[in-house]
Amino acid sequence: MTRTPLLSARRPARRSTQIGLALVAVASLALGACGDGESDPLSSGGEGGDTIVIGSQDYYSNEIIAEAYAQALEAADIEVERDFKIGQREAYLPEIEGGSIDLFPEYTGPLLQVWEPDTEARLADDVYSELEQAAEDKGLRVLDQSPATDQDSYVVTRAFAEKYGLETIEDLTKVTEKMTFGANSEAESRPNGPKGLKDTYGVDVAFTPIEDGGGPLTVKALKDGDIQLAIIYTADPSIKKNDLVALQDTKGLFLASHVVPVASDDLSDEAAGIINRVSAAMSPEDLVDLDARSVDEQLPAATIAKDWLEKEGLV
Repeated sequence: MTRTPLLSARRPARRSTQIGLALVAVASLALGACGDGESDPLSSGGEGGDTIVIGSQDYYSNEIIAEAYAQALEAADIEVERDFKIGQREAYLPEIEGGSIDLFPEYTGPLLQVWEPDTEARLADDVYSELEQAAEDKGLRVLDQSPATDQDSYVVTRAFAEKYGLETIEDLTKVTEKMTFGANSEAESRPNGPKGLKDTYGVDVAFTPIEDGGGPLTVKALKDGDIQLAIIYTADPSIKKNDLVALQDTKGLFLASHVVPVASDDLSDEAAGIINRVSAAMSPEDLVDLDARSVDEQLPAATIAKDWLEKEGLV
């Protein structure tokens, strides 16, 4: 069966195969000199041009999403190569921008802030719109953003939320007792710290440093009543496990952070359509559950992704 090429042949060689491909290129050019002079060792007719290289951060949640992309494509007989657990943006963004990675699960707000540090966009649609343009300027494209999010959020206990009827950050203005906000020490001077909370929502809070990035110490302080407010990522399984409540950020104090695939501009419509269906099917609750399976059950990303794709009828 002849497949339509999924990518053009001009992708640079990946770091692990760069030397080998260079040697192949030299040999092929030599053979071409004996023929019609038209042959291209990296033409889209070769296997290399049809393989989609998928990357991921060195972060279990991101790897699960990347694995879902890979398995969904493989189910459609599209060849993929996994280049997972690369590290943080400083490590993998140059590879995406350079073309050695074709597809990568990213997050709208954080990526936009890297490419457009002075952006004033905050809400989901505005952030996505600016990100589309920023990606185009880099010779890339972003596919459809997913409903799934993984971003900073203000979190309170269920009891505290029910006591004051809290659903949004703005509802904190109804609280009549003194509130203390706990987070890493640098949060005190960041835009989403006490000053940002006051400027954006008119809410006054005290601050106490808890140096575990929204981890177990922060959760314990919330449950013990030592603090009333904390910042925890929305997809962190500890929110569900400890029956915490993430307050809605209706004014965009936190930059929207939806899961979004960043792709080579050469990715075919067929492959893009498959990935867009994966993105559309993944809800915020799904991402929390997927992360919980990794943390609580210690399952590999491949197993977690496979089970979810089958449940959603995507493979």
